[in-house]
Amino acid sequence: MITEVTQGVKVSVKTEYKSEYSRPMQNHHVFTYHITIENKSDYTVQLMRRHWEIYDGNGTVAEVDGDGVIGEQPVLAPGEVHEYASGCHLKSGIGKMLGYYIMERIIDGQEFPVAIPEFSLIAPYLCN
Repeated sequence: MITEVTQGVKVSVKTEYKSEYSRPMQNHHVFTYHITIENKSDYTVQLMRRHWEIYDGNGTVAEVDGDGVIGEQPVLAPGEVHEYASGCHLKSGIGKMLGYYIMERIIDGQEFPVAIPEFSLIAPYLCN
């Protein structure tokens, strides 16, 4: 599991290659990632937006922006945790993702970025 803390908000990521949905001979590799967001700050925060950079081993880069995560804009009081799972597909069997969330402190409306740690996406059959 990869973890990073920004301004008291801890983001952890765990990935998995989904061989049952992947078709390597057709350049289709499916990965899932499970995100845990923990509010270790003294303030209630809300996840407003997200930004992802998805790097495929074939040299392509995709950027994805949107409101919230999987249709939600969770509010986290101090000590609370929000978890969700999502996925992506790559044309090669290797790549990486990284990004950030825009969080808002409820008390004063102050927005701040929270880093999503960079994580690798590697089809297990490519590892020795």
